[in-house]
Order: sequence, then C-alpha cells, then structure tokens
Amino acid sequence: MTSPHPTWNPDLEELARHRKRLRGRRRKLLLRLASRLPSAPFRVLPDFLIIGAAKSATTTLYAYLEQSPHVAWSLRKEAFFFDKTFHWGLTWYRAFFPLKSAVARQARETGGTVRTGEGSPDYLFHPHAARRVRETLPNTKLVAILRNPVDRAFSFYKHQIMRTNEPFTFEEAVDAEEKRLQGELERMERDEGYASFNRQHYSYKARGCYMDQLDRWLEHFPREQILVQITDDLHSDPQTGVNELTEFLGLPPIEVKIPKRTHEGVRIDPMKPEVRARLLEHFRPHNERLEAFLGRDLNWDR
Repeated sequence: MTSPHPTWNPDLEELARHRKRLRGRRRKLLLRLASRLPSAPFRVLPDFLIIGAAKSATTTLYAYLEQSPHVAWSLRKEAFFFDKTFHWGLTWYRAFFPLKSAVARQARETGGTVRTGEGSPDYLFHPHAARRVRETLPNTKLVAILRNPVDRAFSFYKHQIMRTNEPFTFEEAVDAEEKRLQGELERMERDEGYASFNRQHYSYKARGCYMDQLDRWLEHFPREQILVQITDDLHSDPQTGVNELTEFLGLPPIEVKIPKRTHEGVRIDPMKPEVRARLLEHFRPHNERLEAFLGRDLNWDR
C-alpha cells in the first residue's frame, strides 16, 4: 500500500483534544436529553426532515432555515434516530424537540405557522429509515439535497480522514469499497439491530447512487411529500433554493443571508484525474436515472 496521505501531517495532540471535546459535547447532549425525558409527552414531533445526502450541504440548508422565525429546530441538527437509536423509542426522540407550548408561543409571536424539523443526512442511505419514518411520521415532509457524486465521495473521504477512520488513499479506498461493503447491506436488512461500520464509513460510491436510495423512500412516501434539491443550485442561487424550500414547507419566504462557509477541515492531495474519470463513468447510468426522474440535465459529467 502506498503512503496514504502525503500532504496531511496532523497534529496528533490536537486530534486527541478534538476527540475529547467531541466526547464532552456528546456527554452534555445526553445529559440534556435525559433531563427532558419526563416532559417528552408534551413535546412536538418534527414536521419535516432533511434526510441527506451526507456531505451535500445539508448543514448549509440548515443554516438558511435557521434564519426563519417560523422554524423551531431540534436540540441539535442531527438526531440520528431513524438510523442509529430507533430502538431507544419515541420518548427518546421527542426529547429532542421543543415543548408544544413553546411552539404555540413562537407561532403567536411570529403571527404565523411554525414548523419543527431536524436533519440527519444518513437517513437517505439507511435501509430501514424510510419505513421507520413512514411508521412514525407518515405526514412529515422530506427534503433531500444531492451533490455531484464524485465530489461528494471525495468530500466524504476527507471527512473520514479527519476522523482517522481511513488508512487508504482515496484511490485505494474506492477500489476497496466493494470488498469492504460485501454482504453488509444484506446483513442490515436481515438483522435490524446490526450497525455496519464499513457501510457507515466506507460507502464512497454507494452513497452516490441516488436513485437507488430515493426509490426506497418512494416505496413509502408519495412523490409530492419529497423535495429534491441540488447542491450546485443552492450555492449558485441560494435565494431561489430557499424560496423553493419554504414554499414546500408551507412557510413565509425569507430573505437569506449567506452563512460563513466552513472548510473541509483537512487538506490532502487532490483527486487524480484518472480516478475522477473512472468515477464519472461509474456514476453515469445512476446520474441518468436521476436526471430522468427530475426532468433536467445536471451536467455532472463535465
């Protein structure tokens, strides 16, 4: 195996401090959620979910909607309920959301409708999430935002590098994906309690086959209940993208302020042109299916 990340020289002490901070935040979140469990029956459930895709600007979408006084968010953007903690039960999930009285007060203060939501980008990819959402929140509105799958794969790879989950170069990781993921989806489908580390962390190509994932959601929800947006559109014309989103959610329009862009967090060698060409060819039929579904040309092969 070649040297994995020649241009990335992490400060291991800083990485350890970062992980410690993350563990501390998680402990604080769990304590806050535990304190809210007794009031869970008096809390709302979400009117909408941002379901993915991971590394496709779900956080940017969240930041835009945060600017609306007509949106009441969960305790954190990502509840991870329908993929990771569904077995903990609905009381646990309710603890993430505001009290019904607080939402009613917010509606009175804003003089209009208030919608509640959360955004967990792994929902789109998880084999059981669509059915679980349908059983729990049959009327919730669903928002998917999709990015050029080649760029999404590389961004997801950098995410894994930053968390020291990935020992391979990007090219090696792409080549190893089939072997790493072999049988994992089938095992998840057979055993609902099985959590696949490999499918969670090494699905660079699989997550970019968007119609395979949307088809699963369309088995459980009507088309009009799902809004599909494109990352390129949101970046090039955020106001139009947010207008489409607020209209879909039944909310008053907002004049968006561009949030400060966050960097990827790690610098590594760029993707090799020959790897990009291979991935473009791999995704071509999947992109064509998506284009037919959306009725538009995405230009992702350029």
